[in-house]
Amino acid sequence: MVNLLGFGIIIPILPFYVERFGGSGLQMGMLMSIFSLMQFVFSPIWGGLSDRVGRKRVLMIGALGNAMSMALMGLAREYWLLFSARMLSGMLSSATLPAAMAFISDITDEKHRSGGMGLFGAAFGLGMVLGPGIGGVLSQVTLEAPFFFASGASLVAVALTGFLLPESLPAERRLGHEHRIRSVDLGLMFRSLSGPIGFLLILAFLHNFALTNFEGIFGFYAQRRYNFDPPTIGLIMVTIGLIATVTQGVLTGPFTRRFGDVAVIRAALFASALGFVSMTPVSTLDALLLTSGFFVLSNSLLRPSVAALTSKRTPLPQGVTMGIANAFMSLGRILGPLWGGKMLDINLNYPFLSGALVMLAAGFAGLVYLRHEERVAAQAANSD
Repeated sequence: MVNLLGFGIIIPILPFYVERFGGSGLQMGMLMSIFSLMQFVFSPIWGGLSDRVGRKRVLMIGALGNAMSMALMGLAREYWLLFSARMLSGMLSSATLPAAMAFISDITDEKHRSGGMGLFGAAFGLGMVLGPGIGGVLSQVTLEAPFFFASGASLVAVALTGFLLPESLPAERRLGHEHRIRSVDLGLMFRSLSGPIGFLLILAFLHNFALTNFEGIFGFYAQRRYNFDPPTIGLIMVTIGLIATVTQGVLTGPFTRRFGDVAVIRAALFASALGFVSMTPVSTLDALLLTSGFFVLSNSLLRPSVAALTSKRTPLPQGVTMGIANAFMSLGRILGPLWGGKMLDINLNYPFLSGALVMLAAGFAGLVYLRHEERVAAQAANSD
């Protein structure tokens, strides 16, 4: 929760920081992308290291790295220092996610593992929801205050981990030094595109590309177009986070059981395109909350539905499949903010209009490439 709290806390602040340094929309996007790029590269490495040295040490490295990078961002007085601190944050704080998930796997049996992962996901979601609101409020003290608050919270997490958390991986179960620690397997990612889950992996990339095309530059957009201050941007992001959390936790299950994964994915793709377009003409805070909420609700239906369908269709082991899917989602989070930032520099509406075109194209492609499951379901119904 603290890790995502630190990530969310700075979202309402970064546009004003970048503007202070004379930065552009592209430079704003670069700050978001470099974080995701470092996570893409280093998360598998930290996960492998936790198999070798234990979970607790890696968790403490992640929390301490988050504390250091947040403090450095608060002290930055030039863009390159802010960018370097953001890079460091992605490198070190990425230790938290794989080590924490491995810790939960160590201490739960198969019956209770989903519940443990659900609590873990809820903690991440809570941090992401609370972060922008706290950042917006603290920014009224000073613009740097949210960074130092996040740093202090991470230091508390280091202390609690050190004193209260037991090690979940005993020495006799750890991997030896003969086992190589690997980063992302690009070859396997490429080969998977030609298999039965290829189009679903493309969708995993596209919906994260679209979401971060929105999230990565939204604060900058709101500040430039509406002259919103950090507390107002924080309020919008909290609302969006709540909508995403409720959609994924409450609505997706009933929708997919009632209509099926394919129908939900297709509808969500077209609705996401409509949501992008609907944000461009609005002029009031209420209208912006309504239209951005509709977009986030639509897009939030995609991730669990695409993941579930990928899990059903894959010929590969489930762990390998989810690792590949997460890698494609990471690529979307890397490229989305860069695209959105560059489009914002050209025209304030271009990030949303270009995102709508991407979702629309994916929707029409889904009408063709997602037919397989419908045929399988029809055959099963006929055989019954």
